[in-house]
Amino acid sequence: MLTLDIFGFKALWSPYFLTILLAITVGFFLITTKYRTKFLNNEPLNAKQAVLFLIAMGLLYAIKGSPLDLMGHLMFYIHGISMVLLVFLVPPLFILSIPHWLWRTILNLKGIKSLYKLFSKPVVAILLFNAFFSFYHIPLVFDHVMQNRYLHAGYSILLFIFAIGMWWSLICPLEEYKNLTGIKKVAYIFVNSILITPSCALIIFSDTSLYATYHDPKVWSQVMSLCVGSSFDNLNLTGPELFSSMSAVEDQRLGGIVMKILQEMIFAVVLAQVFFEWYRNDQEDSEREMENYTLNPTVVE
Repeated sequence: MLTLDIFGFKALWSPYFLTILLAITVGFFLITTKYRTKFLNNEPLNAKQAVLFLIAMGLLYAIKGSPLDLMGHLMFYIHGISMVLLVFLVPPLFILSIPHWLWRTILNLKGIKSLYKLFSKPVVAILLFNAFFSFYHIPLVFDHVMQNRYLHAGYSILLFIFAIGMWWSLICPLEEYKNLTGIKKVAYIFVNSILITPSCALIIFSDTSLYATYHDPKVWSQVMSLCVGSSFDNLNLTGPELFSSMSAVEDQRLGGIVMKILQEMIFAVVLAQVFFEWYRNDQEDSEREMENYTLNPTVVE
């Protein structure tokens, strides 16, 4: 099998994308430290927020800028891993890394405030995200998007934004903006898990390779030319099978399984946190009721 070294440093490590992420990171730390005093009700950036933001940026670079991105054009199961990380792991880290005062500043901006009122509704958020996620994995759409650099970038950004909207209802850090609690969060997670299942099932149980990107030499060459650059034409490669011992169908099935399992694992962690929070609040309420009864024993329920 061939190795990725033949594609060169630029294709493997995306220095331009790295530069963009570094600029965003520097901007974030300047706003939340040196220039935070220019904002109302600002607070110092704590260590947890700083670490979460760096992890989110690091994962984003790994997904879209490291060799993992290139491998996602060669093997569908790598695409599956990248997709889950992009929409199920990075968004919650990003949400929790932003200081509360900065979130309030952003959400109070005139244009953002109007959009938030519409897209923050749990039903709207969950339907938009799952519709865009499922639509993306329709074979015709997937192959078309992968062959257009700007469409691929635009769709990825939009899907990421909708993923943030989906996660916001579950882990909203601002008390005044929370719209789901207790059993509603459990139902929200359950519905999310159900809605994503058809796409994964289609991929897992198909007897044929659905995506021309991974089995049609012409489509694959077009996709790789966009990813690697004009130098790809000089490599005389015939298809992704040169880089993997799996067949296209096996690779596809593994990708569907990986997407579903990783998504369920992440939701399981969140579900455990929801139950813990629910139990803790219930215990606190019980303790308060006991204290009230102790102080006012003559009160009749």
